[in-house]
Amino acid sequence: MPVLGGVAAFFAFMLVFVSSPFATQPAPADGAGMTPSLQNPYMLAHPPLLYLGYVGLTIPFAFGMGALLSRRTDERWIVATRRWTLSAWTFLGIGQLLGAHWAYVEIGWGGYYAWDPVENAALMPWLAATAFLHSVMIQEKRGMLKVWNMILVALAFCLSIFGTFLTRSGVVNSIHSFSQSPLGGWFLGFIVLTVVFSAGLIWLRLPLLRARTQLESLVSREATFLYNNLLLVAFSLTILFGVMWPIVTEALRGTPSTVSKPYYNFFLHSFGLPLLLLMGIGPLVAWRRASLRALGKTFLVPFGVALLTGIALVAAGADSSLPGLLAYTFSVFVLASIVYEFVRGTRARHALADESWPAAFASLVARNRRRYGGYVVHGAVLLLAIGVAGSSAYQTVREQKLTPGQSMRVDGRTLTYRGLEHRQGANAQEFRAVVDVSIGGGHVTTLHPGKNVYPVEQLTSNEVSIYHDWRNGGDLFTIADQIDRSGAVYFKVLVKPLVNLIWLAGFVFLGGSLIALWPDPAEQRRLAERYAPEAAIA
Repeated sequence: MPVLGGVAAFFAFMLVFVSSPFATQPAPADGAGMTPSLQNPYMLAHPPLLYLGYVGLTIPFAFGMGALLSRRTDERWIVATRRWTLSAWTFLGIGQLLGAHWAYVEIGWGGYYAWDPVENAALMPWLAATAFLHSVMIQEKRGMLKVWNMILVALAFCLSIFGTFLTRSGVVNSIHSFSQSPLGGWFLGFIVLTVVFSAGLIWLRLPLLRARTQLESLVSREATFLYNNLLLVAFSLTILFGVMWPIVTEALRGTPSTVSKPYYNFFLHSFGLPLLLLMGIGPLVAWRRASLRALGKTFLVPFGVALLTGIALVAAGADSSLPGLLAYTFSVFVLASIVYEFVRGTRARHALADESWPAAFASLVARNRRRYGGYVVHGAVLLLAIGVAGSSAYQTVREQKLTPGQSMRVDGRTLTYRGLEHRQGANAQEFRAVVDVSIGGGHVTTLHPGKNVYPVEQLTSNEVSIYHDWRNGGDLFTIADQIDRSGAVYFKVLVKPLVNLIWLAGFVFLGGSLIALWPDPAEQRRLAERYAPEAAIA
């Protein structure tokens, strides 16, 4: 309670004395209205979900610091906050996907994630919380990684405050950030205070955080979880370095120097691909120690399926992008591992309980919701990986100026520009190009990319038009980059294979999170029996 009270007191102080939301200027009689890019329904959900994720990470942080302050460093604080952490982590994940979809359909540049500083600010605590959710399982199972878990929960909380600092301080240029405000220095001071408080408390309690057991083998489930943690934290810190670099260089040299998209993509490939592979390896490796014979038998089917898939992809010409090829192959390996785990568990339930196959599958998930909910989340991550690889590594981009009646061909599709339409919207002048799309001479759809001109706001926005071409494996994304007075239009057209798997991954991710969050009476009884004697002694 003192830790939660301290955080609440800081934000209350900010509201009352530093930047009151009630200290506003009188509203004009006829205001300019909302910024055009925010006039989108996804903005109803994206910011509140990220906010719930940021705020929710306060709970595990407060319990972790409370455990250190009270010298109760067993696993009870982890058990008490597991669902809080899962909820905050889920809100952050869904919030980021909704933000990505907003950028995809609204901003008009053809992408969904630009490594913007404020986008990164939401990704970093999610990565740290992901590492924390994995490593606490080792502490619960083996009594290991107590210090590491305290560091992770403090890191996740500090990164959530850092995200607020970036958004509200105005120290970075971002489409998401607010203007310059007096909040920046206060938030920076609070971050420094939190880091010093957390690090000092962990250092003082090091004797109480000694592990009861040691890592017995580098080939074990504990080891794979540790590798997973190191990669997640390394990826988060490299993103933090990229975000901080312009701030540091401006402070030292007076001129900011930024890191660009290739920097982030390099580390995404360097850390993301091994993480994807570990997602398939971890569930199949035994706790404590795994023999080579058992590993060979367990990995035979998933490895064989992945190898055949890789060979088929190379034969189909997918080797033009090595990261894309590896992402596809590793994703198939993960999928095969997940299916293998579900089949193996269902077969055991069917044999032991004499249940039908559907009943055996349902009871398998119901009796271990945390484990199999995690597998479903892994399935969402591999869908995300396939969607990102397909839509970035294998996309097609064409740009061409067309006058009415002219056509352009893009990846087997013919786009014919018919003319320009103009209509008066609720608060904007809407200009739309009429584009017929045909494949093999047959009409498929009509798209209407264009621009909105907002006279009151004195702004112009791109309005893209997207055809979700499920049959041909992706989106046809059209942008009217420039509209001439003569009626000619400069078109930018992108074909983005498998991009819709990213949005599908959001639904699968939410489903897996709900399974893992759903109360499990059997688990509750086990935990009560496990911690009742310790609670009685305390």
